[in-house]
Amino acid sequence: MVLIIAVIAGISLYGYASGLDKDLKRTDAFSGMSTDRPAKAIEGAQNILLVGSDSRDPDMKDDGAGKWRADTLILMHVPEDHKSAQLISIPRDLWVVIPKSNEAECGDGSRAKINAAFAFGGLPRAVHTVECLTDVKIDHVMAIDFGGFKEVTDALGGVDLKVDKTITSIHKPHRVFKKGTMHMNGDQALDWVRQRYQFPRGDFDRMRHQQEFLKALMDKAVSGGTISNPAKLNSFLKAVTAAVTVDNDFSLTDMASELRGVRGDNLTFITTPNKGSETINGQSVVVSDREKALALFKAVVADDMDTWMSANLKKDSTATSGG
Repeated sequence: MVLIIAVIAGISLYGYASGLDKDLKRTDAFSGMSTDRPAKAIEGAQNILLVGSDSRDPDMKDDGAGKWRADTLILMHVPEDHKSAQLISIPRDLWVVIPKSNEAECGDGSRAKINAAFAFGGLPRAVHTVECLTDVKIDHVMAIDFGGFKEVTDALGGVDLKVDKTITSIHKPHRVFKKGTMHMNGDQALDWVRQRYQFPRGDFDRMRHQQEFLKALMDKAVSGGTISNPAKLNSFLKAVTAAVTVDNDFSLTDMASELRGVRGDNLTFITTPNKGSETINGQSVVVSDREKALALFKAVVADDMDTWMSANLKKDSTATSGG
């Protein structure tokens, strides 16, 4: 969604983007964190942590886990040339060491699913946990409320999404999603990306559907008459800004300038290499393929993702998953 906003705002609406920038909700995503953080290796490259929650998810329980409930974690790397972006999904059940405090040294903590970091210390603890896991310095944070994307999707007139197989939603009104390409409005699209129990890979398939949803939104935003329709553009951008919260230093106008050359074809979706699910301490968790994951994140730090992707991604695919 950073890309969607930036692509549109960067075309000719710098002043308008500045106004939207002031309207964004903000949070101190780096509160209490030690200054002893990973060094930024390549000046000009950007690493943005996208945190997806779903305030309207019918499966969500009020478990007192804090303000942010991490259904989705994506590390978005923008290379120094600002011509592309790689979005690396981190499974919410990934078994990691969560630092015991926001300023604790990496490794000084306890093992748990990575989404537990939010219960332990909110967004700053999640940032610290991801930095310890990846050794990648996070420059900015965007917390995204998927529930608010109903309005975003409807503002675009709906999106076309690929349905893997015919299923019936587990949520009321129990919609039927038929195999093939379906045009979905906001309610339908959100219902689709919430499904996981009907698919053999569970949360991994849900992550893939979320990736496809975000890409479909971007493609529709830049090619569906949105830019040339002032009323539609305003409705879309207002809906997007209402659905996100950013760190205190995030600048929409700066991001618009940096990302104005990025389009849907320049996005690559990747899933953190892993060995699939195992049961640890009575919990079903995702176990990292540490060697492969380290190679991926070293490429991010070195801003050499082209080399990594050439060696690890199939030519006919824009995504990879472990296990």
